[in-house]
Amino acid sequence: GHHSAPGTIFYREMSFTVQKLNEGTGPTVPPGTKVKVHYTGKLTNGTVFDSSHNRGQPLEFNVGAGMVIRGWDEGITQLQKGQKAILTCPPDYAYGARGIPGVIPADATLIFEVEVVDF
Repeated sequence: GHHSAPGTIFYREMSFTVQKLNEGTGPTVPPGTKVKVHYTGKLTNGTVFDSSHNRGQPLEFNVGAGMVIRGWDEGITQLQKGQKAILTCPPDYAYGARGIPGVIPADATLIFEVEVVDF
């Protein structure tokens, strides 16, 4: 079988969490709203696999519409305009057993630092 070194953290045991880093303004993002989000996505080993900051513009999408991973649909709707947060997304809130070939491993827990720019 597969043996891990003592002290290894089993990230698949982690739960979905939203860690808010600051206060935003106004209401939280309602589901179905078009939202602009700046983000940096990391693997649990710290490898950055994607960042909107590199493109110089936020990602725009309808939240709660299944256009993005479950962790975003459920996490972004807890945030206010201007709010930053860290979303820890276990595989069932991210890309699951499939992952994204060459980018995200199977069963990966993903950590996103997000900022709701506007909605």
